[in-house]
Amino acid sequence: MNEIKNEVKPPLWVLLELTHKCPLECPYCYNQLDFAKIDEKMQKEDWFRVMEQARQMGAVQIGFSGGEPLLNKDLPLLVKKANDLGFYTNLITSGVGATQGVVKQLKEAGLKTVQIGIQSHDKDMITLLTNNKTAYEQKLNFIQEVKKEGIQIIINSTIHKLNIDHIDKIIEFANDVEANYLELANVQYYGWALQNIDKLLPSKEQIEKARKVTNEYRQNSKNKMKVYFVVPDYYEVRPKACMNGWGTTFLTINPEGDALPCNMANTLPLKFPNVKDFSLQEIWDKSNSFNYFRGDSWMSEPCRTCNEKEKDFGGCRCQAFALTNDMNATDPVCEKSPHHNIITDTIQRALETSTEGLIYRNRNNSISFMGKINANC
Repeated sequence: MNEIKNEVKPPLWVLLELTHKCPLECPYCYNQLDFAKIDEKMQKEDWFRVMEQARQMGAVQIGFSGGEPLLNKDLPLLVKKANDLGFYTNLITSGVGATQGVVKQLKEAGLKTVQIGIQSHDKDMITLLTNNKTAYEQKLNFIQEVKKEGIQIIINSTIHKLNIDHIDKIIEFANDVEANYLELANVQYYGWALQNIDKLLPSKEQIEKARKVTNEYRQNSKNKMKVYFVVPDYYEVRPKACMNGWGTTFLTINPEGDALPCNMANTLPLKFPNVKDFSLQEIWDKSNSFNYFRGDSWMSEPCRTCNEKEKDFGGCRCQAFALTNDMNATDPVCEKSPHHNIITDTIQRALETSTEGLIYRNRNNSISFMGKINANC
């Protein structure tokens, strides 16, 4: 059996989580459950230094996200710095909370692409999913400003049990606002989404119907907007190659300054280095946390001797830990996993559960979650 080479190449994609503050309370947010405890230590100069180091290492794309990155008053300056360094710049936003004139400032700073989350074509559904009564209007206004400035726009619609039967309307909405791309991304069940999985996970039949609707749109050559459909891995027999392999391509810096190989990595029982204490080069090349899952020496069976381990790298470490409490375990999505019954049981439970009683991503619920953790310690 061939071993996966532990060759360290520089990151290509850098994501800066500028804040965990957000005006929306989406119940499928990937942000950590205990975000209320986060001390947002990173200042403008710290972000500048991180970008300089990342570019020197060879990173070519940079994303600004959150929380809601529009709440960071330095956003136009950060985009300009990234653009001056030669990064391809992306803003990942809800479109809610924008100040007057900020889109024009971002265009002048060199912003290339805006990815905006649109939960539905329907105002009432957006209000329900965001727990924000003005989100719909703010999103539409933001899209209009982005189109006015000529910035490429990607609509990201997170798909789940509440909106999957309206895929056709979501596609029509995105087409009407002249989006360049539409990503119909089924929820990936981490963070707040995992807390709500019984209420959010659609059936396999719903997913197949949605995929069919998407393919019918694609087959119409008159349609210029490109549409991507991302399925939830709960209905796969093999796990996804998460982040193209741990510590190979993707690098996240969170508002505390912690460097992470993926957005959810700080849920694992690993100590992640901070960019205030180490350079990105040191972190990427030498830190224990970034090297921990490189190669295959960490793997146990059935991954260790599996002939597909070079394709999926054992699956997602964060999902394995969240579902089995063992970060070295085979991702339970894989049908070879001894824990695969967790997936099948969850699917069955979701089929029997209504969508009522969503747990919203907000400060009060975060504090409540931290209280439960402390009580169990």
